[in-house]
Amino acid sequence: MDVMKTSKKIVERNGGNVSEIYFVACGGSLVDMYVSDFFVRSESAHITSGWYTANEFVHAAPKKLGSTSVVILCSHSGDTPETVAAAALARERGAQTVGLTYNKQAKLLEQSDYSFIYEWGDETRVHNNPMAIILDLTINLVDEVEGYAHIEEFRKGMGLIDTVVGNAEKQVEPRTAAFADKYQREPMFYILASGSSYGHAYGFAICSLMEMQWLDAAPIHSGEFFHGPFEVTDEDTPFIVVMGLGRTRELDERALAFLKTHAGKIEVVDAKELGLDMIDDSVNEYFNPILFYSVLSRYRYALSLRRGHDLDVRRYMGKVEY
Repeated sequence: MDVMKTSKKIVERNGGNVSEIYFVACGGSLVDMYVSDFFVRSESAHITSGWYTANEFVHAAPKKLGSTSVVILCSHSGDTPETVAAAALARERGAQTVGLTYNKQAKLLEQSDYSFIYEWGDETRVHNNPMAIILDLTINLVDEVEGYAHIEEFRKGMGLIDTVVGNAEKQVEPRTAAFADKYQREPMFYILASGSSYGHAYGFAICSLMEMQWLDAAPIHSGEFFHGPFEVTDEDTPFIVVMGLGRTRELDERALAFLKTHAGKIEVVDAKELGLDMIDDSVNEYFNPILFYSVLSRYRYALSLRRGHDLDVRRYMGKVEY
């Protein structure tokens, strides 16, 4: 479906009244939604937002959920039981549901008023990946309901992001190999980020390192680093600092300055250095995670090669009862 047409239909069906947007998924699909939730919380004066893992949404649904709510759900397989159940609950409560999946026969589509079948596997066209589609839809919804001052700058950014990502992937290729060589035997990583990028610190920890490499990992919000976590800093503990553009970059810079003085193992992934400032300053912070997803995917791939641990190998997922 077309993002702009879908946003218009959703708003028209409710007579212009959209009071909440809920983002519901599991694992990597939930990670993809973080930036959209961050956008609504940051930019909307009238719409509230919620970011839910699907099973919690089913068991502890927000009381506000109802006819003026929009629930956006994503499942790569389209059959994630918790997400399908969340979509069914949302419809029972009268909300409009939007489902995203790669699977044209997905059960999620049966519970979706509107649906998007996204592209996958071609990382040079990131504007057609679920994160970008959900962000595009969310920003257009907010613009339809109350207006968004930087909608044109955002749309121009969507036209540029594939180029930015393609250039950045080439730029980091040698450093991902060096990273993998240096850190292939490390058992634990801390990943720091803030603002719209924090979702990808979380995602890189739980999906790329824990799920795909069976390594211990923990995301740390850069703003929380000095309120407890920095006490683990030493010469032997590896930190990955994901530095975004935008209003919270100062938080990342403060954490990095401390690490440069007190830590011995630091890898910096910087959106500014990777060319994201090609996109207008008024909106480029919302493109941070789209860039970081592709770039950090290069890091995890290089690490998997050095460790001899294929990214698709699982011990439990899809193999045992859980």
